[in-house]
Order: sequence, then structure tokens, then C-alpha cells
Amino acid sequence: MANRKRSIVLRCPVTAEERQLIEQKMAQLPTRQIGAYLRKMAIDGYIIYTDTANIKAFTSELQGIGRNINQIAKRLNSGAPMYEADIAEIKERLEQIWQLQRRILSSLR
Repeated sequence: MANRKRSIVLRCPVTAEERQLIEQKMAQLPTRQIGAYLRKMAIDGYIIYTDTANIKAFTSELQGIGRNINQIAKRLNSGAPMYEADIAEIKERLEQIWQLQRRILSSLR
């Protein structure tokens, strides 16, 4: 082992189903050595990263808007009279939701 080109051993336990999927993908290539296949995939395989920061921010703002709308609905359901200001606030919150959606969609393009 001292004279080996690759002296560092990496181990990765897998389930029987995962092993079967790996072997199915290996069958699409000319290699028959699982070590060579795994090295190639670990070094040259595609990494797909999706930045969800905008979606998380959107969700957070949406939750805040939802809380505001719920507070208005709770007040109205308790028998309090509906005021024009309540309707205006709901419309304003809905407009905020639409603006957030447009901003998220435009940032994904």
C-alpha cells in the first residue's frame, strides 16, 4: 500500500438500491471498475446548485403578510365592524404579494 499511486481511501456506505442505481449508471459507460467510475463522477460530475435565498426571503415576507391578513380576519370574525381601512390594508398586502412574486420571477430569468 505504501507504493500505491492513490494512498488515501474514501469509504461511502450505500444501500442495496443505491448500489443498483450506481451499477445501472456504470453500465452506460465503458468502465467496469467501480472505483474508476466513482472517482470520475466525484471529480468531473455535474453539481447542480439552486440558490433559494430569494424564495426563502419571499416565504418570510409572505408569512408576515399572512399574519397581518389573519389578524384582520380574526377581528372581523369576532363581530367587529368592517372598516374601509381594513379592506384597503388587505388590498395593500395582496399588492405586496404580487410585487414579491414578480421580483422572484424576474430574478430567475
